[in-house]
Amino acid sequence: MNTSPPPQQILLSGASGLVGSALASKLREQGHTIYQLVRRPPKNQYEISWDPNEGDITELPALDTAIHLSGEPIANKRWSHEQKTRILTSRVNSTRLLVSKLSEQPTPPKSFLCASAIGYYGETGDTRCTEQSPNGNLFISEVCRMWEEEASRAESFGMRVVSFRIGIVLSTKGGALAKMLPPFKLGLGGPLGNGNQYMSWITLSDLVRAIIHCAQTTSLSGPVNFSSPSPVINKEFTRSLGSALRRPAIIPLPAFIIRLLLGQMGQELLLSSTAVTPQKLLESGFEFQQKTLQEAFSSLFS
Repeated sequence: MNTSPPPQQILLSGASGLVGSALASKLREQGHTIYQLVRRPPKNQYEISWDPNEGDITELPALDTAIHLSGEPIANKRWSHEQKTRILTSRVNSTRLLVSKLSEQPTPPKSFLCASAIGYYGETGDTRCTEQSPNGNLFISEVCRMWEEEASRAESFGMRVVSFRIGIVLSTKGGALAKMLPPFKLGLGGPLGNGNQYMSWITLSDLVRAIIHCAQTTSLSGPVNFSSPSPVINKEFTRSLGSALRRPAIIPLPAFIIRLLLGQMGQELLLSSTAVTPQKLLESGFEFQQKTLQEAFSSLFS
């Protein structure tokens, strides 16, 4: 008996990014029709032009689900005042525009799924965070809070809203791990600061599966943690990565150097500790294919 869900009309922003491109490919494999939001003239009927900065978006087709992943990269530049403004407004303004446009549809989509991040919780030491844990007091925590508030407006228009609180995405194709690989392959990797800060991670393949799981599981709503059940401290992460690459990973990068080079961005993204439990995903029956860091590195480097 075929139990696959029926094909859907899905709107996707951020489709050219690491997560979005992998998600779009998997959704198309499953027979769904994907409409991509692009910031240029469309090349075909499945591309829809938009400009969140100007509040412009082309007419939308009938949709079953909207998935919003786009936003200014948080780790590409040092956090100047201008860059922090771009990080915040790129998320809040684009979400506000998209929710408003979707609400004007004769029949709004049933689900609006929007990215967020585990940075919502801020610095938590070794305390495990679930979706019920409070908002932190870091810059990135405030960004996530405002981002999720904008997404939640879709509820008033009858849409089920899910906010993905995404951990560190592990992929050799991009993101944090891809930036770490060159020095580690040279044997120059090691702990960041004292190495005791928790890192909550998820492989790209499990992240894509989790997003699709949320799209298809109508009982899920609100914030959902997207990280493996096994967060690790930075010392363990670097040791495991070095072992997987068969390289030593013993050269530490002192915290004061990180702060000197990267400022607030280095403190919040590299030195802060956040240990997250994916409570809602586990309770909804989602099964991780890579539950441990060893399984993750084995799948990535095999």
